[in-house]
Parts: sequence; structure tokens; C-alpha cells
Amino acid sequence: MRLLIVEDEEVVAVNLKKLLEFKGFAVDWLSTGEKARSRILLYRNEYDVVILDLTLGDMDGMSLTRGVRQEGVTTPIIIVTGQSETKYKVELLNSGADDYVVKPFSSEELIARIGSVLRRPTVAQLVVYTVGELTVDSAARRLFEGKKEISLTLKEYSLLECFLRRPNEVLKREDLCNQVWDFNSLTWSNVLDVHMKNLRKKLSGVRDSARFETVRGVGYRFVT
Repeated sequence: MRLLIVEDEEVVAVNLKKLLEFKGFAVDWLSTGEKARSRILLYRNEYDVVILDLTLGDMDGMSLTRGVRQEGVTTPIIIVTGQSETKYKVELLNSGADDYVVKPFSSEELIARIGSVLRRPTVAQLVVYTVGELTVDSAARRLFEGKKEISLTLKEYSLLECFLRRPNEVLKREDLCNQVWDFNSLTWSNVLDVHMKNLRKKLSGVRDSARFETVRGVGYRFVT
């Protein structure tokens, strides 16, 4: 699952990025509203959630939210604000934000709010994927074969989720890396192959014969 942090205070952004990566998310960070606007419009289908600071140096988060909504972006947006008054909260939600957190906030609250916006039904965002006997719960980050839970690492889970969203399609290596690791990670070597090998091993006993295929020179396909 991939997140975008838009925050102009480097210390805050770095700490938040580390926290979310520790929880298993792939996280990108941008420091200006203009860069964020361009990234969100260009990669509107790449991010699961945008975490947006309200007071950026070049524009406010509310204006940025209104702008991308007018462009048809449906990616969930959580705004981080220091304003606790009800009128500000109403304005944030009316601007197109899906939720907000008020500073200071706990890591548990932020994770809970991310899970909450992902559980809300939208055209672009699904929470539970079922393919044959396999079911993955994105909010709880758990994988089941029928009623039996299959234990995965956070990266294995993130990779499998990509395939369950697009079964029987060939997913390029670059696209998989971008979904599971951030843009700056140098993951074009054998790191992906190692994780795919582990996934294959853990799913080798699935009864419905779902399997991964290697498409030489391109990527992988999850065949059901």
C-alpha cells in the first residue's frame, strides 16, 4: 500500500515517513504543494492515501485538495491541521478531504484514520479482495485461505495485494517496485525476486491452484 506525505517541515516529514514505513507502507514525501499537485495528478492511481499538511509554504492544503478534486482525483486525502475548532473541520471536509487529524496526534490515531478512509466504499478503492480461496483484508493486513490465515511479512503482503487487485494481468517489475517501495528506493535488483520466491513458497499449498508466473523480461502474473 502506497502513501504520499505532503509536509514542508523536514523533521516532521522524516519522522512520519519512518513511522509509516515501519508499519509496512511504501511512503513518498514531497515538501511543496505545487510538487504534490503535479505528482497526484500524474500518478492519481498510484497512491492509496495522501497525508497532507494544511499549512504549506507555497499553498494551503485546503486549496490543494479542492484543486485535485476538481481534476477528478478520488484518492483519499487526510489533512493534518493544528486547528481544532469545528468551523475549520467543516471547511476541511467540504473542501474534499476524507478525514483530518489534529496536531499533536498519536501514531495509533493516524493508522486508524488511514484504515478508516480505506474502508469507505469508492469506485477506485477496495478494501477486501477475494480470488478463489484467497482473501486479503487491506485494513487489517491479513491474508486467508478460506478460514486459515497465512502469515506474510509486510512487504510480501504489499506485493500480493498488487496481484489480487489485478489477477491474471502481467505486472511489470518497475510497477511492482513502485507500489511496494518508494520512488527513491533502489529496488531494481534481485530484491523483488527474493520476495516473489518467498511468496510462491508460502502460497504453494493453496487448494485452488492459484500461482505466480514469471514473464521473462517483463514481470510477473498471478494466475487464478
